[in-house]
Amino acid sequence: MKNAHFFGLAVVGGLLAASSLMAGTEWRVPGDFPTIQSAIDSAQVVNGDVIRVAPGDHSGALVTKSVEIKGEGDARIVDGPLHGSGMKHGFRLLIGSDGATFSHLTFTTDLSIMNGDGVDDVTVTQCAFLDAVQAVSNWRGSRWQITHNEIIDLRTRCGGGIGILVADYSGGAVNDNVVSHNRISGVLHVSPGDCGGYSGTGIVLYADFRWGRTGTADLSWNRVVKNKVNLVSDNPTLVPVWAFELTDTRNDSLSDVVIHDNAIGFNEWRDMPNQIALTPSDLDEYNPISRNLGENRGHGLHPGIFGPN
Repeated sequence: MKNAHFFGLAVVGGLLAASSLMAGTEWRVPGDFPTIQSAIDSAQVVNGDVIRVAPGDHSGALVTKSVEIKGEGDARIVDGPLHGSGMKHGFRLLIGSDGATFSHLTFTTDLSIMNGDGVDDVTVTQCAFLDAVQAVSNWRGSRWQITHNEIIDLRTRCGGGIGILVADYSGGAVNDNVVSHNRISGVLHVSPGDCGGYSGTGIVLYADFRWGRTGTADLSWNRVVKNKVNLVSDNPTLVPVWAFELTDTRNDSLSDVVIHDNAIGFNEWRDMPNQIALTPSDLDEYNPISRNLGENRGHGLHPGIFGPN
């Protein structure tokens, strides 16, 4: 089985304790500040504040505070900070942004929301992602809430083609993330001259031991529930696409199991030819996969396993 290939950030940094977001001051872009980045950088804007983004085209930002960034009307993130690959982020989360929230925004950037410093307690809700290389990339973060988003069309660039990624490469623990009520649909557009040798995917939980990385010590107790995935690759021979994937890149059933107790239930992916990819193939023995429309694995496990929905 060919595994997905991701764009990530080899950034190592300490974590600050997550701030408890309480109702704070509201700021407007434009209005109080010309750009989202200038609002975040301002000493006037503090943890718990809300940055309201007006309709129209905007650049994203490097996020360093526990703020809520909320779109109004047709607020579009069409540009943003550069990734090392030359692609554009929408938002990249850095130290200090634990507890940030993104809502009611439309993204047309390559790597729309990416966890750069192992930031925790982030909420991404009621956003739209159009033709992304990777829409939501949670590297090393716990307790994210990724809910009620629309992801339409994906692209590859010798990698990518990913709707929602929850992953670790630094030997830590990634726990208690919730991916629910998202709709991922449309076409995976394979770039001309793409190198191939990997797969795109709608939703993936990923332990990355490639290139000497330390992967993860524990990727567990994450929930993937009530999502709908219906994607088709425009070049499936070169880059196929899967609805859902659990991957430990070591692909060794005899190794210690680091992906376990993740609940995958009540999802719909029955219209896709490739539905569940497990690497190694016995990961369904350690993760409850049940009550999905389409490939199921666990048949009719008790609904309580999947928690509140």
